[in-house]
Amino acid sequence: MTRPSLYEFAGGDDAFIALAAATHERCLADPELNHPFSHHVSPQHTEHLAAYWAEVLGGPPRYSGSLGGHSGMQSIHAGEGAPDDMGDRFEACFVQAMDDAALPEDPEFRAAMHAYMHWATREVNSYAPPGTIVSTDQPMPRWSWDGLQQT
Repeated sequence: MTRPSLYEFAGGDDAFIALAAATHERCLADPELNHPFSHHVSPQHTEHLAAYWAEVLGGPPRYSGSLGGHSGMQSIHAGEGAPDDMGDRFEACFVQAMDDAALPEDPEFRAAMHAYMHWATREVNSYAPPGTIVSTDQPMPRWSWDGLQQT
């Protein structure tokens, strides 16, 4: 029997919309994350964030199909600068938002999601220094119960 993807186990699109909305709300409430999450954010930020996470975690390729894939996401963040603890703060908001969004409490699922976000925040922050250029052909990462999948 094949294990469902993290996307499927979480509950699909509705779960990821709820997770993105809850994460965004937690970031707005954070004194350090409030500024980047309240300025210059697309009105579709929650939907775009949900589509990105869904695709990385085993869902449909909507982000790649219409929003530039991984390179597009990295380009949004590249060169913006980031305090040293910004990734940790975002990761904490994401982890807490899983409860807010009523995602499954399964310990293996939560560990896989937490591990993904820990990896993802470090990768995004690696593009934060001013002047960073993102190549346009980065493959979309794929994350499973076992971590980052090599493509």
